[in-house]
Amino acid sequence: MSATHIHATVRATHATPPRARSRGVRFAQPSIAALPKTSTTRCPGLSSRGALRGDDALAASILGGSTATRATRLTSRKPTVVAAAAGGASQPAKGRMCVAISGASGFVGSRLVAKLLAGGHEVRVLTRDVNAARMALRGSMTGGNVTFVSPEKWAAAIPGCTGVVNLAGEPISTRWNPAIKAEIMASRIKATKRIADAIAACEPDRRPGVLVNASAIGFYGTSETRTFDEDAPAGGDYLSKVCQAWEATAEEVERTCDGATRVVVLRLGIVLDRDGGALGKMLPTFQIFAGGPMGDGAQWFSWVHREDAVGIVVESLTNPEMRGPVNVTAPNPVRMGEMCAALGRTLGRPSWLPVPDFAIQALLGEGATVVLQGQKVAPNAALKAGYKFKYERIDDA
Repeated sequence: MSATHIHATVRATHATPPRARSRGVRFAQPSIAALPKTSTTRCPGLSSRGALRGDDALAASILGGSTATRATRLTSRKPTVVAAAAGGASQPAKGRMCVAISGASGFVGSRLVAKLLAGGHEVRVLTRDVNAARMALRGSMTGGNVTFVSPEKWAAAIPGCTGVVNLAGEPISTRWNPAIKAEIMASRIKATKRIADAIAACEPDRRPGVLVNASAIGFYGTSETRTFDEDAPAGGDYLSKVCQAWEATAEEVERTCDGATRVVVLRLGIVLDRDGGALGKMLPTFQIFAGGPMGDGAQWFSWVHREDAVGIVVESLTNPEMRGPVNVTAPNPVRMGEMCAALGRTLGRPSWLPVPDFAIQALLGEGATVVLQGQKVAPNAALKAGYKFKYERIDDA
């Protein structure tokens, strides 16, 4: 849970920098397939009213903004895409998953959708706005069945799913006031409770086997000296309280379903990938020779590459050893200053111009704690369950 990407906001520029040369550090740039024209087809068990057309405008939603993304084909199969109306959901075919996802149009969710579809699995997108979600995910839909479901129909779409992934929540990278703080909390609790209630209401033979629910490393509070694994206690600040309430709402599923639905709580670190998220927001300042750490650079930066964040979600869906809290961070966290130095080396740009504390505090107020303070987090649960990280060190990411 971080607003690291406000670095670009502090030093706003309208210039379009030249493409950076890669030196030393490699940042993965996963391509997303272009969507071919599709026919309107009924998804088994759900009505097909309002089917998505293949010639809709390309758009991708990335935390705090939308960008058009360049796409290359991942698979030649044409997707079946529908908007769901009321009706019961069907069981997935043997050997494949059917996954309901909220927050699917976000930075992690959109890549998860692409990965699941490329693997031949079915996806049901639980969304507040069907039209906005199908536009945002246009570049991620490369094959298989995709169903878009508005909130009043979530309870009809969840039965028969293999698992449910809940990534929904209002962004925290903004200036906080009482109304914003209330919405940050409410957006997470409301979506999670709606999903938890729908899972509890399922007939036992149609109940999802796992709920994978997002949380954040903000659960632990902040520290410059401690290392937090999944057994560490919760902190006492505002973001920790948000995470605690979020997790408690999800964990209620274990009780209401008598343990029949496994619950995995993903405490996400700062998710990096070149085409979005925190790193995507920081790149422009480095490309114009204005990059540098925020604050004194000594705060811990517990990061994870987007490919590993998605990989741990998939591992949570398929590996019964994954249960309870799971830290979604790379095994080797760094200080903010080290991260900025690595980024500077990659781009062949200096990392010399820090953003002072007072500038960030003026921009974000209380929310500046997300940027100026951090925590060193260890992914013990994921490693114990056998997950193999693709990107273990910042210089590999």
